[in-house]
Amino acid sequence: MRAIGIILAGGNTDRLKALSDVRAIPAMPIGGSYRAIDFTLSCMSSSGIDKIAVITQYNSRSLNDHMSSSKWWGLGRKKGGLFVFTPSISKDNSFWFRGTADSIYQNIEFLKKSNQPYVVISSGDSIYKMDFNNIINYHIEKKSDITVVCKDFKDTDINLHNFGIMECDENMKMYDFEEKPVEPQSTIASLGIYVIKRTLIIELLETIIPQGRYDIVRDILSRYRKSLNIYGYKFEGYWKTLNCIKSYIDINMDFLNPEIRRMFIKERPFIETKPKDEPPAKYNIGADVKNAIVGSGSIINGRVENSILFDRVFTSEGSFVKDSLLLGKSYIGKDCILDNVIVDKDVYLSDGSKIIGTHSDPIILPKGARL
Repeated sequence: MRAIGIILAGGNTDRLKALSDVRAIPAMPIGGSYRAIDFTLSCMSSSGIDKIAVITQYNSRSLNDHMSSSKWWGLGRKKGGLFVFTPSISKDNSFWFRGTADSIYQNIEFLKKSNQPYVVISSGDSIYKMDFNNIINYHIEKKSDITVVCKDFKDTDINLHNFGIMECDENMKMYDFEEKPVEPQSTIASLGIYVIKRTLIIELLETIIPQGRYDIVRDILSRYRKSLNIYGYKFEGYWKTLNCIKSYIDINMDFLNPEIRRMFIKERPFIETKPKDEPPAKYNIGADVKNAIVGSGSIINGRVENSILFDRVFTSEGSFVKDSLLLGKSYIGKDCILDNVIVDKDVYLSDGSKIIGTHSDPIILPKGARL
């Protein structure tokens, strides 16, 4: 393959509230059986990128456990493979990663010891299916220094204040970039996915880091927007990112849409994940399930509607789960009602519990809660 991959999965954030207190956002459960990072890993692997570095930092235990074997994404090989980098404190370096650029710089030997001419850099917290070969071909055709994958959010209700906004000419050459602007001057937003020549990213990192500049967006894209040829590549397919609780709910509920579920699960290239090796879900007499995904190892006795249940969830007789996400290994007692609730792992609800939120303000039960 012509490129190596770098997945940035180490950011410290509370944008998913209690859910991200115990895990990195790329480790968030998605669609009944996946983790968020599965989508980027699978897209890179299916595009022929066989050497991938995942850079982690905060709350990485769950993420590291998920990636304990690289074979699920076709990366178990002698040449190439999956590399997981964490901050390494040494005599010469006493810093944790100080930004996205610094996280790559502290692992610059990964770049220097590689032979591929290009690098694909992506965050690990977005949900999409993408062929990176198309982007690399576009990058070469445009003679671009950096290609930024972007999307035009015109005629959508997405909040552009949360994105890096690009201004491009008719040939998609970028002439301005503003991170999370108060007044966006364009509807074209960066998706946090970049293609760059390997030798160029090494040169840029070795220039900016000694200057105390540590961020890809602020210190490379914005700073070099006039001196480098930076092009936008418009992506037209499904793409969403986990930037708030609402987005997390919406992404999961999208999997109840047969077309979206088919795209990810039944159309090649498939999204791969680490299997759970649990028995099939069991529906006992009296169970009533409508428009729901029920994960392996779950046992359903009550009603489930417009919800996603991950692995090993038990719902008792008379219980009603509606418009909710149950992230796994939880017990729902008799005659419980859950409406617009996110139940993290290992939660126990005693008989008769009633927890009712709203779509705009769902209630989150943190991991290990006992009610």
